[in-house]
Amino acid sequence: MRYQISGKQIDIGEALQGHVKTELGVIIEKYAERPTGVTVIFSKSGSEFNCEAVIHLSTGLTAQAHAHAHDIYAAFDQCAAKMEKQLRRYKRRLKDHHSHRAEPVELAGASAYILAATDHEEDQEPDSLQPMIIAETETHVPTLTVGEAVMQMELAGAPVVVFHKEGKTGVNVVYRRPDGNFGWIDPNNAN
Repeated sequence: MRYQISGKQIDIGEALQGHVKTELGVIIEKYAERPTGVTVIFSKSGSEFNCEAVIHLSTGLTAQAHAHAHDIYAAFDQCAAKMEKQLRRYKRRLKDHHSHRAEPVELAGASAYILAATDHEEDQEPDSLQPMIIAETETHVPTLTVGEAVMQMELAGAPVVVFHKEGKTGVNVVYRRPDGNFGWIDPNNAN
């Protein structure tokens, strides 16, 4: 398994890297089947350290957690605890997912855009209805079942997941509703 441990404008020492590999190794061995890689990024914001961890599973799903604290080790330990809680919650479903899915999740390439926020006052009309694109990145749209999409959303802590539904064409969306339930948009079932 490949570990990528880095810092954004901060130095990451060998001791911290060893601590990260040891702690995540225990969690991964206990809960995750066939992980392919781990990415951990440390950064500093004011007097606090931030830690973001992503575990890539061989089926294409990812688990993600982040935390912050005044000590870099405490930030990582909190992040690892969140990751372990997520993986523990989905342990049975992840194992079932691995046994039912022999092939990795198919990923289709797509473009993702970051649009500039509008800072117009409420009573002022915008100059144009066309938003300004400030960045473009490449992303991937996975081919999943609805259950896998909900599990991916929970594991990644994402508010929404865009995916292709297995055996169908078109794009589907699952999202967390304000009432705590999940919403699913399926344009293939539109009348």
